[in-house]
Formats: sequence, C-alpha cells, structure tokens
Amino acid sequence: MKLRRGRGADFLPKLILNFANQFSCTVAPPEDYEDRLIPLFPGSWDRLQLFAMEAHDIALSKLERNLERDRGDVQAPARAGHLDATVLRERYYRELRPNLVAHEARHDLTLKLWLEAYF
Repeated sequence: MKLRRGRGADFLPKLILNFANQFSCTVAPPEDYEDRLIPLFPGSWDRLQLFAMEAHDIALSKLERNLERDRGDVQAPARAGHLDATVLRERYYRELRPNLVAHEARHDLTLKLWLEAYF
C-alpha cells in the first residue's frame, strides 16, 4: 500500500506503507506475484492505493501450511471457477517450488491432492 502527498501537503514527508510481506502463511508467495497484484477500488482515493493478490497466488501461499482452513481457502474459489488447475500447477513448478527450502516432495503431494480433490 502506498500513500502519496496530495496538493498542499508539500510539508509532509512521502509515506509508503508496505504490507505485501505480511502473510499468514509459512511459505512465501510465488516469485512474480507482485506483477499480478489486483488494484482494489482504483481511483477512489487520491493518496491511497490498495492491492490484493491474485487468486492462484493466494492459493499457493497456503500450500506449505496446508491446515484445514487453508484447504477451505483453496477449495471455495476452485469450486466457484476462480482457479484454473493448469495455471496453479504451472505457477507452482515455475515460481514457487524452485524457492522452497525443504520438503519439496511433501508440497508436490499436497498440490497433487488439491488438484484431484478440488478440480
């Protein structure tokens, strides 16, 4: 999130707040997630911009923890047609898996089970 100075506020310092790295998961999001951020309420504010992660990036950010609530967070958009199995698989192998520190086989299995269960 970025805040910019508005007209008449030249005496105020430029303030940038970055919440992009505040994830409630134990794995980092896919490598290029910032390129896919979706603006929320564009043009609503002069000095505030809000962005949300794209659905596939949110799903992949929940892969390592894989708690029941994480599975529910993936199952709901998958069943509603907001996730594409091919995109999820490709993004995992291209952007997320190369950056995993350990347990690659376990995460591969988690993805496989998600794809079988939710698509």
